[in-house]
Amino acid sequence: MNKKTLVALLLLAPHAFAAADSQWVLEQSTLTYRVSHPLHQSEGVSHAARGKGVCHAGQCDFLIAVPVKSFDSGDTNRDLHMLQVTRGAEFPMVTVRTRIPESERTSATIHVDLDIEFAGRTAHYKQVPLQLVTQGNETRISGTIPATLSDFKIEPPSLLTIPVKNDIPVSMQMTWHPL
Repeated sequence: MNKKTLVALLLLAPHAFAAADSQWVLEQSTLTYRVSHPLHQSEGVSHAARGKGVCHAGQCDFLIAVPVKSFDSGDTNRDLHMLQVTRGAEFPMVTVRTRIPESERTSATIHVDLDIEFAGRTAHYKQVPLQLVTQGNETRISGTIPATLSDFKIEPPSLLTIPVKNDIPVSMQMTWHPL
């Protein structure tokens, strides 16, 4: 092989590999947290999540972010109190990071490890099951994150001196498409 061909191959090879990468964008989402108290149940819903995924060398890295203040429980007093308890002014975003083997993108169910940053703390969740449905150019992902207040060192708020339960499961429905 002559030197010019070798140099051209070495210069063009990184571009050829980069072209094989794929990117994904979060098109729409519904995230719902649930809080349980002996006297009532409540939930807050957000449709404001944004996200991006980048696949390279057989791995896909995803980042999802949602403003804490975007969750709506239907009660402004409860929402304001939630912002205070979670220190939403100081830490205005919830971020979720995960890595998925590219080969699992076509599976009906995957188990992922999640790193969630919320209220100034990071919690790690292992092997969270998610369901995937692909139709055409879109992939819908759904599942529930088994979050707790203590995972983020949040003192459970009280109503009539009775604290809410520690469990705050977060269900998610997301639609992703490739760029």
